Amino acid sequence: MSEPRTPLRRLSSSQRRKLGISLIGAAALVAVITAHAALAPQAFRLTALVFDAYQAAKPRAATDPPVAVIDIDEASIRQLGQWPWSRRTVAEMVTRASRFGAAAIGFDIVFSEPDRTAPAQLVEEMRQQGITVEIDSDLPDPDALLAAAVGSNAVALGIALSNETGAPAPAPKAGFSVLGADPRARLPSFSGALSNLPELTERATAMGYFSFPPAADNIIRTFPLVSKSGDKLYPALSIETLRIAQKSGSFVLRSAGSEEGAAITDLRVGALDVPLSADGEIWIYYSGLPNMPIISAADLFDPAKAAKIMGQVQGRILLVGTSATGLRDIVATPVDRAMAGVKVHAEIIDQIASGVFLQRPDWMIGAERAAAVAAGLLLLLAFATATPALSVLTGLLLIVLVAGGSWLAFARALTLFDPLLPMAALGAVLLTALPLLLMLTHREKRFVRESFGRYLSPTLVERLSENPEGLTLGGQDRELTILFSDIRGFTTLSERLTPTELTGLLNNFLTPMTDVLLKREATIDKYIGDAVMAFWNAPLDIADHPQKACLAALDMVSSLERLNRESGIALKIGIGLNTGMACVGNLGSDQRFSYSCLGDSVNLASRVEGMSKHYDVPILVTDAVRTRTTGFLFAEVDRVRVVGRRAPVTLFALIGVAGEVFGQVHDLVRRHDDFIAAWQAGELCVARERLEVLRALPTNALSGTHALYAERLAVLPETASEGWDGVFTASRK
Repeated sequence: MSEPRTPLRRLSSSQRRKLGISLIGAAALVAVITAHAALAPQAFRLTALVFDAYQAAKPRAATDPPVAVIDIDEASIRQLGQWPWSRRTVAEMVTRASRFGAAAIGFDIVFSEPDRTAPAQLVEEMRQQGITVEIDSDLPDPDALLAAAVGSNAVALGIALSNETGAPAPAPKAGFSVLGADPRARLPSFSGALSNLPELTERATAMGYFSFPPAADNIIRTFPLVSKSGDKLYPALSIETLRIAQKSGSFVLRSAGSEEGAAITDLRVGALDVPLSADGEIWIYYSGLPNMPIISAADLFDPAKAAKIMGQVQGRILLVGTSATGLRDIVATPVDRAMAGVKVHAEIIDQIASGVFLQRPDWMIGAERAAAVAAGLLLLLAFATATPALSVLTGLLLIVLVAGGSWLAFARALTLFDPLLPMAALGAVLLTALPLLLMLTHREKRFVRESFGRYLSPTLVERLSENPEGLTLGGQDRELTILFSDIRGFTTLSERLTPTELTGLLNNFLTPMTDVLLKREATIDKYIGDAVMAFWNAPLDIADHPQKACLAALDMVSSLERLNRESGIALKIGIGLNTGMACVGNLGSDQRFSYSCLGDSVNLASRVEGMSKHYDVPILVTDAVRTRTTGFLFAEVDRVRVVGRRAPVTLFALIGVAGEVFGQVHDLVRRHDDFIAAWQAGELCVARERLEVLRALPTNALSGTHALYAERLAVLPETASEGWDGVFTASRK
């Protein structure tokens, strides 16, 4: 008893190939997504470069910004002296800027040490050198002057939150109201801060941090607008200056989620809403601020430029920063690899004021992974159902769609969608599945060519190798036209020839026969000694296969006539054709099989070939063939009950192509049809008369058939018996 076949064994070779490719491609897909999750920080470096390219290609539209920069530049150093300047000078800057109409002033600078030019500081240094100096105690303290200026105007001092110092950060000046669960656990946390002098901090009405968080590639793409030190919340310098410019008292933070997993959604600064990431960061969308005034600090002290400065300052937020050599606070951004740090804070202010924000929601990573899975599965489906070329085109199209969709998400919706993960997934599937598919496809094509190269024409072999789906163990029911041919009297002929001579004769005969069949798109099933079996319409669909089979049979007879003239041997063949349903496929065992067909229609074709000898005609066809063809001249020879079948079959001799035979032949067929009609009607006297006329014709292609009927009529009575049907029952194959 044979072992049951497993479901996998029941799959065809092509199906097993596709299943294997799909599994390997799916494994590559899973590996890419898993690696991306495990190496998220490293992967994001590449993603960030894509987002940088988007900003470089389409920066934020330039505005007339509500912010300007007071730049402590080289010209200011030359005019006002070495930095740090006296706090008296800084205080005068604040006072003048406020008089020019500044809405708020923010310092991207920390005044952490006392003014070295203060009288008390100078006296102390001289005393340390042994010099006794007396000074008027009423001399003003520059730090006190700056503190007074800070306290009298809308000024936000800057601090630098840091984990590199244990000095506690001063108490924040602004309060935070939280709508929702407390999101502190998600915020950046710092152990301390580099702060301003206590007297400055005490008098200030606003304070914000300007320190940039570390980045792996030192490019500033995001900035946390809210951070914490200890249990206190601190605003960034940008939103703190926006707050005091709007004369707002506090910030409003909105969050979503539970106490354990609360995430920030947005921040309200006065009348402005700012969408933030879950951990309080804003994605900075740079414009380059081409219209932002950058004012040299020295110009504030130039009366000749007062009118111009007022026009640049009035109503704007002023950020004080440095660009002088040795003082430069330079950072890299997506649009500028060397931008003054103070301009980054200015970009944030302008972005918030304009209401244009980049979005990268927390669920975006999940969406990117889902897109990677969907794209990978679509490509695997293409590999499983399409050709390698079409599969590659599908992969390239999906890559273009992912890349284009990512760009459109940025350009149209200001949403940051990472295209690299789906593209990497598609690339992994392509690089794993494609080579395997090509290798297996090549092997399958080679198998097809080796298996069918001797039985099909090169054109059909090529077509079959491109679509070898039908080559599975087992078969399928198809309508075929089947041909059997045999050499008449081969047994007698073989007795007169040596084996070598017989082999040469067969080769000389079968070679042109094979050429004819292949030319007419036949599939050669087998050679059985001198016999040939062929069929049409499998493994490929062949249009008008009965027509082509008849043409092939006529060509075989013509080719044999040429062979006889050249060799001097008079060979005769009989050919039988039938059209009908048959089971066709790779038939045999698991170990060895061949492409063949079987069924009643095949058996009938074999019987028809045998009957061609009985009626002494080269080509006999069934009515199923005759009715499916056009342009041929047929002559009905008999209705026969062949061996193995109860129902009679009408047989026709294929005379030739109707337009290529002489008029006498058409007349012969017409007279012959009249004879057959009389025979089948049982009018035996009329049949005898008509047969005598036929046998008297000088040229008679059906003379053998007519001689057979003469023998039958010779033993029959004058009139047909009751129940006559004119059917001949064959007693042998």
